[in-house]
Amino acid sequence: MFGPLLGEVFGTFILILLGDGVVANVGLAPRLAAGAYNWNTITLGWAFAVIVAVYVSAGVSGAHLNPAVTISLAMKRGFPWKNVLPYIVAQIIGAFLGGLGVYLTYRDGLVSAGVPNVWCTGPGSVFGSAFWGGTGAAAIGGYSFTTAIVTELFGTAVLMWGILASGDSKNIGLMHNMGPFLVGGTVLAVGLSLGGPSGYAINPARDFGPRLFGTLVGTTDLWSGGYWLIPLIVPVIGGVLGTYVYDWLVTANLAKK
Repeated sequence: MFGPLLGEVFGTFILILLGDGVVANVGLAPRLAAGAYNWNTITLGWAFAVIVAVYVSAGVSGAHLNPAVTISLAMKRGFPWKNVLPYIVAQIIGAFLGGLGVYLTYRDGLVSAGVPNVWCTGPGSVFGSAFWGGTGAAAIGGYSFTTAIVTELFGTAVLMWGILASGDSKNIGLMHNMGPFLVGGTVLAVGLSLGGPSGYAINPARDFGPRLFGTLVGTTDLWSGGYWLIPLIVPVIGGVLGTYVYDWLVTANLAKK
């Protein structure tokens, strides 16, 4: 298991280094001030973070990089259940280390800005502060927690549809060579179309690992109001539901051809 687990740590590290890195780069924007905070840049940065991370780690670990993906593949694609917890732990470790990489890269700007939340989604994130002038613990820029839950469900289901299609040899034939681009493109589509209400975590490790790191370096209010449970739990439900829907609507009909 050492090789695959190391692949998950390294791949998730890359994902967060580049993904939270673009949030820090654009959110802090010391040279261009608030005008540089552009949602398109954020979504593109995250999409290519996924593409690079998947290309690097797929051959070693399968590039799950996301507990929602790991659990979904265990439920419907034969991934061994005994490997699920080790994979999830490796993903959280990689995400934590990715947060460290972002901190080391942007330390000067982060410290001068009071170490704002560039780490994770929800109330108090740089995204919320930049677009809505700050948020409280009970809402996200006017969106309710219920809306955030629905958004995470849909977003993670769409993510699983892209992942499953990318490796489905019975579908149109897109396999390992270009698969990471479809997965990254799916993340881009989710961010552009569904990302507003919740910040589209769609990955428990992506949110939880950097949230832990942000707490250690002094970012405040990362655990207030209970919002952190939404990106920790809801993407798993959305991923599993998305996998079942793909099999009901796509896999079953491909088998009839």
